[in-house]
Amino acid sequence: MQDTNTNTSAAGREEVTGLKTSDYYYDLPQELIAQNPRPDRDKARLLVADRKTRTLEHRVFSDITQYLRPGDTLVLNDTRVIPARLLGTRKGSGGAVEILLLKRVPGGEETCDGKNSVVWETLVRPGKKLRPGARAEFGDGLLEAEILEVVEDGNRLVRFYFDGIFEEILDRLGEMPLPPYITHKLDNPEMYQTVYARFEGSAAAPTAGLHFTKELLDQIQKMGVNLAWVTLHVGLGTFRPVKVEDVTKHIMHTEWYNVPQTSADLINKTKKEGGRVICVGTTSCRTVESAADENGFVHAGADNTSIFIYPGYRFKVMDALITNFHLPESTLVMLVSAFAGRDFILGAYEIAVKERYRFFSFGDAMFIK
Repeated sequence: MQDTNTNTSAAGREEVTGLKTSDYYYDLPQELIAQNPRPDRDKARLLVADRKTRTLEHRVFSDITQYLRPGDTLVLNDTRVIPARLLGTRKGSGGAVEILLLKRVPGGEETCDGKNSVVWETLVRPGKKLRPGARAEFGDGLLEAEILEVVEDGNRLVRFYFDGIFEEILDRLGEMPLPPYITHKLDNPEMYQTVYARFEGSAAAPTAGLHFTKELLDQIQKMGVNLAWVTLHVGLGTFRPVKVEDVTKHIMHTEWYNVPQTSADLINKTKKEGGRVICVGTTSCRTVESAADENGFVHAGADNTSIFIYPGYRFKVMDALITNFHLPESTLVMLVSAFAGRDFILGAYEIAVKERYRFFSFGDAMFIK
């Protein structure tokens, strides 16, 4: 298949012609959007896409073991989704209010009038009513909120006032922030967490990891495959539609990540010894690519990233990718197209539609090798 024409630039990213958002559209029937998770995580379908041979195989996710080799390293994002959706009322009018927590603002902690407080960047509804100075309350006043300012894309900085520990109050009052295309309420919110979720802070799950069970991970390790843990707190910016036709003009929101020293050492050792670094999900991919220098050496540490990977990007670390099927015209479709070629990926998606694969967060998976 013929991919987008590219030319190498001195900046290290290839110059790509024809980068239009509409180039990443595909037609998806509504009924293929998965509304519920599978009870048996590792029995999702798996579409294996070989970048070299341009061939596809239809498998079951537990078959992933047949494509892994001793000395490979799986990179997994151990972030945990917080109950980030708060439903309350506006003080004064009593009107309904919804606040979705996106990212905690460092240094926003302080005590005000005897109450603890923290600051978060949020999405709010109704936006026209919640201007700076407006206040809302949740749980009969257990948690109060003050709108501080409007920031990028209409997001709000909000100061929350409370007694006690914010995370404990959030556990009591918050709801799981499922993507808008999922209309069903989860009977078990843990099904929107990976089995290895550990560090709280995400507004959305790293969904490629939802297919793993503890038993499958144990089997993979016994094969001689390494597991490297990284953390990237997923924000909603990754999933926001690209509103400009010129892909290169799209601005990504920042997300916080951390690469422990042990994980950086393991990834670097794997590359040096000829093993493959296989990222579980686009968030793990964006983490290791952000943490790597131009020579592909991954550095440990915590930072913020707004990396935007689209065709023309030269991957420095990742050798293969486990991922779900992503929304049309999204930055995630652009990322997988950068890795395997736009025509090949969209062709694979077309076949997945014909074969009635399940799409998006609770859907089936791809292994791109």
